[in-house]
Amino acid sequence: MRNFDSLSEREILALAISLEEEDERVYSEYAEGLRENFPASAEVFDGMREEESGHRRRLIELFRQKFGEHIPLIRRQDVRGFVHRNPVWLMQPLGLDTVRNQASAMEVESRRFYEKAAARAQDTGVRQLLDDLAQEERTHEERAEELEKTKLQPDVKHREDEANRRLFVLQIVQPGLAGLMDGSVSTLAPVFAAALATQSSFDAFKVGLAASLGAGISMGFAEALSDDGSLTGRGHPWARGVVCGLMTALGGIGHTLPFLISSFRLAMIIAALVVVVELGLISWIRHRYMDTPPVSAVLQVGLGGVLVFLTGVLIGSS
Repeated sequence: MRNFDSLSEREILALAISLEEEDERVYSEYAEGLRENFPASAEVFDGMREEESGHRRRLIELFRQKFGEHIPLIRRQDVRGFVHRNPVWLMQPLGLDTVRNQASAMEVESRRFYEKAAARAQDTGVRQLLDDLAQEERTHEERAEELEKTKLQPDVKHREDEANRRLFVLQIVQPGLAGLMDGSVSTLAPVFAAALATQSSFDAFKVGLAASLGAGISMGFAEALSDDGSLTGRGHPWARGVVCGLMTALGGIGHTLPFLISSFRLAMIIAALVVVVELGLISWIRHRYMDTPPVSAVLQVGLGGVLVFLTGVLIGSS
């Protein structure tokens, strides 16, 4: 791997050409990945791709004038100092905010590269072009904002934001909520039954921990194997499975942890309070993201929780 300071002007230009080509292809992938769900944003990235293509053509023309036809192969991964880019363009469907954030970081990195390259260039023609490209990268973010204003009218922007919200609900909130509900509610019976039957905080903790982890693994696999997301738009199945499994385990562990307290009575009181908080949180999530009326959300979640809790109490007390 080379240090940037060791590169010749010929190699710097070759690296600039490689960078512009890579950025052009990345913006093209962003555009294609967003086109189905966010067509207006896809047009924004089409415009940015065209600008990167223009930069590349100018660099190639200057390289041919100065150094001939053969352009040496030197890439960003061959030079120290470049930030590793996560290949978010390989993830389907693409997240709109993720793409916008990475595009902004790409422009900052390109600007810094051209500024440093121009400072090292000795040839006036090379330095002039690199300075020009650095200035254009400075204004590229403004250009992106102009493209957004042109392509993303307020009503279009609103529709895309709503589509982005729906994808977030489908891919994260729904599996997470299903897991949290299952973990919080289904483990109530075994935890409180074990606590009342044994009158031992630590025994109740062990039962609750086993039930929570077991439910998390089960729910995670069930969600991951339910569908591949290709038709439903629910995202990668294993990502949903991880979200669902973690939230299931978290939901059960929440009211299990108080049983680490040696005082059985105090542990029971705190665990019951935690259950109330968990059910309230689930009700809020259903209202916030699933558009469930607040009263209905509280009644639906609360009724289920109370029934399972009473089941555990009755069994544990018998």
